[in-house]
Amino acid sequence: MPSTARCWTPPPAALAAAAIFLTACAGVSSDTLPGACPPVVEYSGAEQARVAEEVAALPEGTLITGWLADYAVLRDQARACAGR
Repeated sequence: MPSTARCWTPPPAALAAAAIFLTACAGVSSDTLPGACPPVVEYSGAEQARVAEEVAALPEGTLITGWLADYAVLRDQARACAGR
């Protein structure tokens, strides 16, 4: 170990202090912050009908249909977060 290695090592107390300061905000929930809920994009009825037709035309067992189901759950969660 070079003789300068100890100069670059922070003392244990400094590491403990940094950990305390970094976790001080951990008690604050992001759900209570204004604007913490993601926006929910609104789709027209025509767009929804077109997507439904396109999804129905996909082959059985297509991976994207599972992803769309996950997206629907995320949209429901975002609506619940926003109180709608």
